[in-house]
Amino acid sequence: MLFAGAGAGAATLLYGTAGAAAAATAAPATPGPAAPHAPAEPPEGLAPYASYWFPDSLPAGTPGPGITWRSLMRWTPESDPDLAYNTATVPLAPRFTPVPPNTTARAGRARIASLVSFGNTAGNPAQGSPTADFYALTHWAYIDELVFWGGSSGEGIVLAPNAPVTDAAHRNGVRVLGNVFLPPVPYGGDLRWTRDLVRQDSLGRFPVAEKLVEVARAYGFDGWFVNAETGGGDSELAARMQRFLRALRTAGEPHGLSITWYDAMNSTGKVGWQGALNELNQEFYEDRRGKVADTMFVDFRWTPATLAASGALADRLGRSRHELWAAVDTESHGWNSAVDWDAIVPRGGDHIVSYGFYRPEWTRNHLTDRSPGAFHRADDRFWTGESLDPAHPSPEDTWRAPATVVADRSTVTALPFACSFNTGHGERWYENGEPVCDTGWNHLGLQDRLPGRRWAVHTTGTRPEVTLDFARAWRGGSSLLVAGALTAPVTVGLHATRLPLTRSCVAELVHSTESGPVTVELGVATREPSGPGQEVPYTWLKAQTLGTGRGWRTAGVRLSELAGGTAHGLAVRITRRGKGPVRWRLGALTVREAAARPRPATPGTPAVSASSQQSGRAALRLAWQRAAGPVRHYEVFRVLPDGTRRFLGGTCGTALYLPAVERAGREQAAVFEIRAVDEVYAVSAPARTSLTWTGALPGR
Repeated sequence: MLFAGAGAGAATLLYGTAGAAAAATAAPATPGPAAPHAPAEPPEGLAPYASYWFPDSLPAGTPGPGITWRSLMRWTPESDPDLAYNTATVPLAPRFTPVPPNTTARAGRARIASLVSFGNTAGNPAQGSPTADFYALTHWAYIDELVFWGGSSGEGIVLAPNAPVTDAAHRNGVRVLGNVFLPPVPYGGDLRWTRDLVRQDSLGRFPVAEKLVEVARAYGFDGWFVNAETGGGDSELAARMQRFLRALRTAGEPHGLSITWYDAMNSTGKVGWQGALNELNQEFYEDRRGKVADTMFVDFRWTPATLAASGALADRLGRSRHELWAAVDTESHGWNSAVDWDAIVPRGGDHIVSYGFYRPEWTRNHLTDRSPGAFHRADDRFWTGESLDPAHPSPEDTWRAPATVVADRSTVTALPFACSFNTGHGERWYENGEPVCDTGWNHLGLQDRLPGRRWAVHTTGTRPEVTLDFARAWRGGSSLLVAGALTAPVTVGLHATRLPLTRSCVAELVHSTESGPVTVELGVATREPSGPGQEVPYTWLKAQTLGTGRGWRTAGVRLSELAGGTAHGLAVRITRRGKGPVRWRLGALTVREAAARPRPATPGTPAVSASSQQSGRAALRLAWQRAAGPVRHYEVFRVLPDGTRRFLGGTCGTALYLPAVERAGREQAAVFEIRAVDEVYAVSAPARTSLTWTGALPGR
């Protein structure tokens, strides 16, 4: 029962009644309200978008507005004008599994894949956009693999992930796959595209497989999800598809790339969704020579019996049964979806297989209020459960939320570490507690490593509301807000960590209280809990007592008394010092060595590489050379004639597109600053460049 759009402007369709095929694309969601003062669309051809192609031959006719038909076989990195904008730069981080916060989540068992459409196939911005209305996924702790879902017969059927998604996922240890989608014939599918995909040259090589590996390596993502749903094939075509998959995996494996096969085409060459791993599709997953695909997405037609048989067959093949993703369709009903959870992840026995969410961005798309705060409340409900607390899941919740099934993971293993609770979108951008941009924005690559358990709260009194809030922030677009009547001290678990503690280690908290004076303590756990569901054994260190006032304060905490150990977890404890309700914010948390660190090096030789001007407004591309030494990301500011700095955007790469720069009064040139930012948010000296305005001055 899967609903999916079949292409740009296509109507919604329903595949079958007994199950569904993950077939079509990323049709655009109904747009929410525009951001205030949202800039107009840039001149055609200057804005970079996520890349999409056909394997080789193109459709007949003419592409629709805003769509460019491209052949993958004609692509090269050298000829790609958007390569710098689409290349992810954050390496895939290793991660560890702490002791789960509840007794039902299990380590080393079922895992989660997530198929997400972040936008139109042909109109997905390469580097974020000027609106806060965006699926800013933050619950990476439960995900193993994210598929950048999309593709359609009218746009392109090979889709590469954009850089912000890959950078955010990699920072949290999650692999990202591009999508190869061969659509059903009724929705524009053409069998020649399948034949193009699996064509061999005179030496028996698969040229398109080699191109797919080249794209993934150039763009910095982790492999491909291959979904062959075009009917009309035969057993010979199926055999070539199987050899193509092996060639693709063989070529990609030395570079760390992986392949996921979708249960659609079977060994007859026809499309016959099995809802299982069985003798009709096993050859696409494992054959006599060994592994063909790394994982398999099992179609929605599964039953408890077919999943049990699939797991048993994986066992016999010497493969992990948790490399099978049982499809869970959440596109239309989200946490209200009817799912036979015990067929996948029974509470009282071993997990049968893993599971894969189809379109969990329902948490954004179904909302009437599409503000960032409303979205994160819904997304927390989806991933954490009805209780909104993974340490205290609700036993009456019929939605088996990931936090109650899968043990969370973390990548916080090295000093220095910092988090400003930035989700990768917001209604304004803050620097040192002050807004330096007053319009909405999104860019997942700027997202912090957020606490994986949201929110593990312990108190003997009334539980306050704990949220990521967008009304004020220290840095980025959001902060952590604890609000309510604190009738007893409240512990809020933050990051699971593996941080070495030395005599010179210090922690810093940037925080404020808007109502109700409080005492704040930092919790550092030097060992794990005794078992799943047990409280984390924190050592408490006093940070600061704050009176009421909106100002941000920085509290330093020395960790020398814990030297020689390892920090396994971080938390805060808030105690009310009066009788009224409390509104306390945490704007940033840092753990580092006390010795001063040098500022990041300045980026090199910035320049405007392309621009277009009209009526005192410019769209332009900026590029610069990477700064020497470690850099978390870069930030670009506009310097106005009065010296005021306005945030324009940021990126983990070395090129940024600016869609709408307004001329300020009678200025002769727009001045831009690019700064490198390190892991504790120290910024470099600026590199400057400018754009000379053309045309008559205003008022003439």
